[in-house]
Amino acid sequence: MDVTPLVQTRAGTARYIRGLLRELRRRDDVATSELSFGGATRAWNLPRDAVWYPLLLPRAARTLDVLHCPTYRGPFVERLPVVVTVHDLAVFRHPEAFNRWSRWYGPRVVPRVVGAARVVIAVSEFTKRELVELLAVSPEKIRVIPNAVEDTFVRDGPAAEGDYVLTVGTLEPRKNLLRIVEAARRAGVELRVVGARGWGGVDVGGNGVQWLGDVSDDELARLYRGARCVAYPSLYEGFGIPVLEAMACGTPVVTSRGGATEEVADGAAVLVDPLDPAAIAAGIERATSQREELVDRGLRRVQAFSWEAIADATVTAYGEAAS
Repeated sequence: MDVTPLVQTRAGTARYIRGLLRELRRRDDVATSELSFGGATRAWNLPRDAVWYPLLLPRAARTLDVLHCPTYRGPFVERLPVVVTVHDLAVFRHPEAFNRWSRWYGPRVVPRVVGAARVVIAVSEFTKRELVELLAVSPEKIRVIPNAVEDTFVRDGPAAEGDYVLTVGTLEPRKNLLRIVEAARRAGVELRVVGARGWGGVDVGGNGVQWLGDVSDDELARLYRGARCVAYPSLYEGFGIPVLEAMACGTPVVTSRGGATEEVADGAAVLVDPLDPAAIAAGIERATSQREELVDRGLRRVQAFSWEAIADATVTAYGEAAS
C-alpha cells in the first residue's frame, strides 16, 4: 500500500488508511508492505506527483502481488496489478475550489490512473456514479466499500461544555464554512470549527465563531459529545466521515441533501439545502428539537459500518486484481 498520504494529511483519507491497515495487519491471509515518499511540507507535492507515482512507485511495487493506492494518485501502467480507492471527484465538479496544480493534474492524470487500475474502490454509491459519469469507468470494475469510524468515537465519555454547534473539516471552499457561520448566527448559537487550515482563502474566527484548528481524536470526540448538533452541509463529499463520527458519539447531524452524506446518513440526519443559510439554520433548530430521535437513529445507522467488514471486502478486491 502507498501510505504517502499519511505524511500529508490527518483528514478523511488518513483515517481510511489507518483504519484499513490496522485490520489488514490482524489478518493471516494477507501481508502488507507500506511504501512512502517525501515529507510533510508542500514542497514535496510536485516531486510526488511528477516522480514518485509515475516512476518510482511502480518500481518499488514490482515484486508485490497487488499495489493498493488509497487515493487516485498512482501509477498508470496496466501491467501492474493496482487497486485504486477513489474518495471523491471534487476536483472535477468544483475545480475552482482547488489550487492551480490540482486543477491541472486531475483532468490529465486521474483518468489514466483509474483506467489502468484493475479494480477501483469507491467509498459510496454516489462516488461510483461519479466515476461512471465523469470518467467513464466501467461499473463492473468498481467495488463500493465504505469507510468506518475509530473506536474513540463512542457515545460514552467526556463532553465539552457550552452551548454550541460544531462543524468539522479542512478550511477550504467546498466545506461551505461561510454559509455555516451565517446559519449559526441566524440560529443564535456559538459555532466551533475543527479543521486544519487549507486553501482558497477560507478564514473563520470571531463574531461567535471559535476556530480550534486541528485537534486530537480524543478532543474531537469530546467536542462531538458536547455539541448541540454537528453541521456538515458540505458542497461536495464522496463520503463524509464526520457524519458517522458525530452519530457514533450520540450527536444529531445536519447535512446536505442530494449527495454522498445523505446516502451515509440514510434517514438519520436532518437534510438541508447547503446553498441556503436560512435552511441550514432551520436544520440546526430541527436537530435540536428532535435530538432524542436523531441520536437513536444515528447510533443504529453507525452499526452498518465496521473496519472488519471493510477489510474483508478490500481483500476480496485484492484477489480480483491479482487474478
